[in-house]
This record gives sequence, structure tokens and C-alpha cells, in this order.
Amino acid sequence: MRGTFINEAFTQAINDYLANHESQSGIVYNSFLVVCLRLLKVIYSEADIINPFNANNADVLKTNLGKFGYPIEKIDVFFANLDAYYAIEKENKNLNIKKPNPYFITVQKDLIDMLITKKVNFHLLNEEIKEFYELLYTPDCHDPLMVSYNYLTAPDVYEIKNYFIEQMASHTKVEEEATKNYLNNRSYEIMGYSMDQIKTLTEEELEKMNHRVYDYFKIRENAINKEYLLEKAIEEFDHTRQPLTSGNGYVDILLVMGVIVTIVMVGAIVTYLVF
Repeated sequence: MRGTFINEAFTQAINDYLANHESQSGIVYNSFLVVCLRLLKVIYSEADIINPFNANNADVLKTNLGKFGYPIEKIDVFFANLDAYYAIEKENKNLNIKKPNPYFITVQKDLIDMLITKKVNFHLLNEEIKEFYELLYTPDCHDPLMVSYNYLTAPDVYEIKNYFIEQMASHTKVEEEATKNYLNNRSYEIMGYSMDQIKTLTEEELEKMNHRVYDYFKIRENAINKEYLLEKAIEEFDHTRQPLTSGNGYVDILLVMGVIVTIVMVGAIVTYLVF
């Protein structure tokens, strides 16, 4: 049986997520530990979390969680707070009068801070912000069980909502005048799009397309030399696919005719041998 990964709480969270992600309306999938994992997935990606778990490599997980600039020491604090939450919840199962669990609020604030770090240092899509907020334990949550749990657990049911709004408003990224960030034309062609199609995309749609390009070529977007890595990946892609033509129309016609004649001759020989 596999041992603990990071700590008991995170191990429980990731095991519950993997066992229940096909049943998204279930109680376990919407339990606090799994919701925390789903919030991490919104900020980062499922691969950033699941791959290190499968490889049993905690250092890689921490590196992934720090890729937008969130400090490693705060990542350790987050895991400690998550474990502290889980310890109190396990103890409360055997108590008639439940102990307050302050880590219910603390852990969610840690996750909001991670999101803000990404917003300030990288880029957040509106759909990511919306998805993240809808997973928080606030009176606005769509899941009635999560709303109920918030009322039962939080001293102030609006605390997380207010913290999220305050942090989003007070941390803005100072950007230059918006310009569309086009990648190498060939990268879009490989993905099946022409530049005429790409130029019709909005800035947000283009950002999503660029994410797809880097993901396709397995290039980390926080790499300092990502443009160079993309160029080399495209060169390797094209090099491994031999051209279907010689580049000379007349020669290509002769090649095609030669193939046709060969097929006809082989067919004639087979027919003669059989009949």
C-alpha cells in the first residue's frame, strides 16, 4: 500500500479526488479537502499536481506550486495548515460538541494568496477567476452542502468572500498597453490554424491558444527561454516529418507516375501467377 505523500491531509485529498472525479455531484468530491485540491487545479493544472503524486516526488510538487512566484516557505505553511485542519476534523468526529476549526478559513486564504500571486506575476483568465470563486466557501456558492458547511464552520460566513474581493482589488498587475502576443506562425499551422484565423481572435482567446501551443510542445510557460524552446521544438517537429514532395512539380509528377506504374506491374504479376 502506498504511504503518505506530503502529509496525511494532502494524501487524503488527492486520493479522494482521484477516486471521485467521475462523480462530481457526490459528497466526497465536494468535501473540503477535495475542494482545496480543485482550487489548486484552477490556479495551476491537474498535471502539476497529479504527476508529482504519481512519481512520489514532493519536491517537484512544491516547485510546480511555486512556478508563479509563491514562496516555498508559504507552500510549506499551506500544507501544515491543511494538515492541522484535517487533524481537528478527525477529532471532531468523536466529539458531541465540536471544536472550532480556524484552519477552515486559513487554508482558503492561503489558496487565495496563491491565486493573487499568479494574477500579479503571470496572467489570470476571467473564467479562471470565476471558477475559483465559485469553489470557495461563501454564501454565493452554488453547492448547498458547501454553503451549509460554511455557515456551520466559519465564525463569519462572509469572511472568505470579503477577503477574496479585497485581495483581487488591491493587487493589480501594471501592464503596458495591451498588444497581442503572437507566437511563431508555424506553431499555429501545426495546430491546424492559419494566421488569418489567429488574427481574428481576441486577446484572451489568443492567450488561450498560446497556452495550447506551449502545452502541445510540452514547454513550461514560465521558462525564461520559452520562445527559443518553441523554435527548436518546431524545427524538430518539421525535421521528423519527411516532406511528401520534392519541391519540384515536374519531378513530383514523374515520381507519382513511377509509383502508379509499379503498382500496375505488381498487380499484373500477381494476376498472372494466380490465374
